[in-house]
Amino acid sequence: MKNKIILVVEDEKKILDVIQAYLENEEFDVLTAEDGEEALEILKGETVHLVILDLMLPKVSGEDVCRRIRTMSDIPIIMLTAKTEEDEKIEGLAIGADDYMTKPFSPRELIGRVRALIRRSYREEQPLADFLTFNNGDLEIDVKRMLVKKRGKLLSLTTNEFKLFYVFIINPGQVFAREQLIEKAFGRDYDGFDRTIDTHIKNIRQKIEDDPKNPIYILTVYGMGYKFGGTK
Repeated sequence: MKNKIILVVEDEKKILDVIQAYLENEEFDVLTAEDGEEALEILKGETVHLVILDLMLPKVSGEDVCRRIRTMSDIPIIMLTAKTEEDEKIEGLAIGADDYMTKPFSPRELIGRVRALIRRSYREEQPLADFLTFNNGDLEIDVKRMLVKKRGKLLSLTTNEFKLFYVFIINPGQVFAREQLIEKAFGRDYDGFDRTIDTHIKNIRQKIEDDPKNPIYILTVYGMGYKFGGTK
């Protein structure tokens, strides 16, 4: 569980401080936001593994934050709310939440639910196999040997290009900002500029796409970053 990053979005400072203290005691890294707008800004630029999200927030409501997260990521979300009606819980789950807790709640129970969601969501963070194919065999990846083939023809991806491509193929559909890609592919100590990601992606597209100007594998999500569009 170490090094998983939790974003806590809560406008009641006392509750926020309690949740943060409990999470840090369990060795999670914690980011905090006190309104929906701040939460969305954090999600654009930071790697986050789970969101604890209050519904009644200033600026942007928790429901809207949840909906917008779901347009770019399947990151686990636990909703916190004072609303107790069953219909409201069902609505919260329907718009994309993975779990739901009503206030007042036990911080220990919340931690238990965080751990359970982290286990379920990231147990398959590595590929299910050493050999992966996408789009009916159009693209073939030998993970252990770091080889990529396009319709049977070996492509000459550099080590850094493969590391970056690997992040995409194990997180299909998830949108990554440049900073997130740098951290996941090259580590926090990488000393290159975030715009070098654009160069790497341009080079990868030249190698794997039939039409690099109209890609089907590495897609641009304007204003947010990139995602992988291949299908198994």
